[in-house]
Amino acid sequence: MEYESLMSNEQDQSVVQHLNKCHATQPVTLGPSLAVGASRVILMAGPCSVENYAQVRATAEAIARAGGRVLRGGAYKPRTSPHSFQGLGAPALEMLRAVADEFNLLVISEALGVEHIPLVAAHADIIQIGSRNMQHYPLLWAAGELDRPVLLKRGFMSTVDEWLQAADHISSRGNERIILCERGIRTFETATRNTLDTNAIALVKQVSPYPVLADPSHATGRADLVIPAARSAVAAGADGLLVEFHPDPSNALSDGPQSLPLATLPDFYRQIGKIANAVGRELI
Repeated sequence: MEYESLMSNEQDQSVVQHLNKCHATQPVTLGPSLAVGASRVILMAGPCSVENYAQVRATAEAIARAGGRVLRGGAYKPRTSPHSFQGLGAPALEMLRAVADEFNLLVISEALGVEHIPLVAAHADIIQIGSRNMQHYPLLWAAGELDRPVLLKRGFMSTVDEWLQAADHISSRGNERIILCERGIRTFETATRNTLDTNAIALVKQVSPYPVLADPSHATGRADLVIPAARSAVAAGADGLLVEFHPDPSNALSDGPQSLPLATLPDFYRQIGKIANAVGRELI
């Protein structure tokens, strides 16, 4: 499903003309009675990395108790330093699937390379393609051949046009169950990890048919800014949020500073739920 390119080859067309051709968001079915891009805002919550069974089970239990439907967790972690925790791999996927089934949750996890696609697809309901892999075309093609939702994060140095063309690589192989995720872009600002581009959230909902999520955890890099950023994303029209929660952020093996304590999950629902309600939606 191709979008209206912001950078048309025809010189007489402008960005403004494209913006006048608005698209209706096409909801992506995630599971029974659950779709992203419809009337409800979907929270996908969990740790940056799966560390052990107790950690991921406690997280799944808290999400289910709060009314959530989707558990996130990293099995393969593309870390900047090779000396940082790289994830547990296959055992992490097995833990995610086991606890998700116990609490009737869906699973989203990242495939780092083409070779990971079969194993991730065997355990996760939604395949995540991370920021660093947004233009990893063989991975996009492999995801495009799957019959399941794919969440495509925006590259931290990528334009909106490049992001949407990456989505077209997936759809060109037959899979149109695509969810976009704005996770912050690199700017001159150094006070936060990245800059959450809420403009892009509103824009891609006009020029593409894909639902859009926001990742306020990676966008800010600071736990104290995650909820304010999440509020702004939902107000801008985000169809969901991808948020890192951890039972003990100070001892997390990855991204502890941007992870919210698991105990704050009910308050997160209260605060973000109010914003969702204000724009005529519901957070689940």
